Amino acid sequence: YELFYDDAKKAAALLDISLTKRGQSAGQPIPMAGVPYHAVEGYLAKLVQLGESVAICEQIGDPATSKGPVERQIVRIVTPGTVSDEALLPERQDNLIAAVYQEKEKFGLATLDMTSGRFQLCEPADKETLRAELQRIAPVELLCCEEFNEMTAIEHCKGLRRRPIWEFELSTAITLLNRQFGTKDLRAFGVEKSPLGLSAAGCLLQYAKETQRTALPHIQSISLIQNQDCIQLDAATRRNLELTQNLAGGTENTLASVLDKCVTPMGSRLLKRWIHQPIRDVEKLRQRQQAIAEILNFDLVDELQPYLQLVGDMERILARIALRSARPRDLTRLRTALEQIPELRAIVQQKTPPFLTALFSQIADFSEQCDLLLRALIETPPLLIRDGGVIAEGYHAELDEWRMLSDGATQYLENLEKRERESTGIDTLKIGFNAVHGYYIQISQGQAHKAPIHYVRRQTLKNAERYIIPELKEYEDKVLKSKGAALALEKQLYDELFDLLLPHLGALQLASLALSELDVLVNLAERAATLNYVMPTFCDEVSVKIENGRHPVVEQVLKDPFIANPVELNHNRHLLVITGPNMGGKSTYMRQTALITLLAYIGSFVPADSARIGPIDRIFTRIGASDDLASGRSTFMVEMTEMANILHQATAQSLVLIDEIGRGTSTYDGLSLAWACAEWLAKKIRSLTLFATHYFELTALPEQLEGIANIHLDALEHNNTIAFMHAVQDGAASKSYGLAVAP
Repeated sequence: YELFYDDAKKAAALLDISLTKRGQSAGQPIPMAGVPYHAVEGYLAKLVQLGESVAICEQIGDPATSKGPVERQIVRIVTPGTVSDEALLPERQDNLIAAVYQEKEKFGLATLDMTSGRFQLCEPADKETLRAELQRIAPVELLCCEEFNEMTAIEHCKGLRRRPIWEFELSTAITLLNRQFGTKDLRAFGVEKSPLGLSAAGCLLQYAKETQRTALPHIQSISLIQNQDCIQLDAATRRNLELTQNLAGGTENTLASVLDKCVTPMGSRLLKRWIHQPIRDVEKLRQRQQAIAEILNFDLVDELQPYLQLVGDMERILARIALRSARPRDLTRLRTALEQIPELRAIVQQKTPPFLTALFSQIADFSEQCDLLLRALIETPPLLIRDGGVIAEGYHAELDEWRMLSDGATQYLENLEKRERESTGIDTLKIGFNAVHGYYIQISQGQAHKAPIHYVRRQTLKNAERYIIPELKEYEDKVLKSKGAALALEKQLYDELFDLLLPHLGALQLASLALSELDVLVNLAERAATLNYVMPTFCDEVSVKIENGRHPVVEQVLKDPFIANPVELNHNRHLLVITGPNMGGKSTYMRQTALITLLAYIGSFVPADSARIGPIDRIFTRIGASDDLASGRSTFMVEMTEMANILHQATAQSLVLIDEIGRGTSTYDGLSLAWACAEWLAKKIRSLTLFATHYFELTALPEQLEGIANIHLDALEHNNTIAFMHAVQDGAASKSYGLAVAP
């Protein structure tokens, strides 16, 4: 593949390849760079990771029949959000593209996972909600209208691309979506009353079609994300709780790093979606808990995981089949995945756990498709179909005939070589083949004078002469024709496999989703058993009661045993003022309460002796102080913006964690702000709040307001040293340890 002009200069710099010149334009040499055809995927991966889009242009005409220049066309456009190739994708995280549309103060947001066909939309109510949604989905590419003016909400996103206003036209979007799904209207999907979301979805679908240059049969529906169905987490909360990314931007020591031991990549991706979108449907949560309990009670972890591991990334393989870009080994991996379904079903049927039996009812019987792939493909095919040798012997009679003709060449040539040696008396005579000159008879220079008169010289080498005879030329034409015919027929049969699999795509996608869910549930069961987690219970009262709770991540990192602590928040005790020394464990205690609550609301077991949790609609955190220099916001400004967001959005069902509010300004101003915020949360909002502070004056709040209590984390002084006990006690801290810590 070659690049020219500015593309060549840019690629040479990004890929660290040589920049050369070829030909001239207007008297100036034309810059050129190139990458080998067989190694293009590695270079594409690098460009996509750098956020570039690449148009791939290939020769589609036949050089043999073209009179002028051979026709070329752009065959695909690779962009960070629309790639489906295995080599270009992060295996265990979603690769999403999103589009955002704005009308006055309202927004529409659509997301598409090209590797699974999952297509969703929502209508964030304000800029903060939009920012939180974008933080949750973390798109690798974001399309926005040229007239979009709330740039502060999207400036942190990667791969920002401006699109013309007409691509967001609502009527065009509805027509496009109906055509894609084969429907007359969108009522069946429940999205018809979301015009802004539909405008964004229309632009997104158009962009996907534009880049793929093919039909997208795996995108079969669109769904509406209802905010009230999930616990809302704002951008600051996702960051502070280090769900899938730590504060330094890495993935180690996060909730996902502890919780995710899924054996399939698609299971890992589903678990991360659950973590970022805890659900409020208690019935569904109890079903998940029941499934985990069944897996543990029936000892199914070790039985199911080896088979699940062989299922692999069925979800993304199906997307590549839909796009007709699947490689031979994708199809053999799908074959392996389908072979596991009867094995998994047999294990579940033998033990008959109710929830898992219901889950398997979503998985159809694919024995026919599995048999097709067993008959059609060899055990371990080459990487690419263009090399041939993919279709199994016995699958197609005509292909076997052509192959026999080209494979039978060896015996024929051995016989011909033996005959020619005997008839000429030249013992150095041998028959060979090369790609340039075809078949030849080679005789050493020392015996070349013995060559018969009907030998036609084809090539002269330093130590040998090469000849051709009519019989060999005739055979060469026959063999080359048979090889070409075999390759063309094999390519045709390979394409027909897609036609045979695509009618079952919907059922296969349902099966892959059910298998992903099974992998997540088996994984959560394994984590519960290994890490000593318990099943939480749900109640109707707005409350959180945890006995001996532990921080799921910190307890894995600590060399010493983790000090477990209780927490109790309810109608009569809804704000806890937490005091105690720095490094005493206040932040850990607050975060573990939020993480245990979040784990309960994804259906997982939790790190505690027991947990009883009531309805929660949002989790807010205001933890740590940091400025935002890039946007010109001071520590105090960041702190106040986050706090204002909490005071506006929190309800009586929210869980609120506040750590050291007011530290970004002077002591008296900070104390006044902290007092006012605590009072507002306790009196007006009455949310479940953990309020950590260094302002000892706040410990007087329980005397003045109902529903507030003091707790503290203790420390002991001994021989001028301080020992942090990390244990939560009722009441206020007796003293500050600033001077003891200072030396």
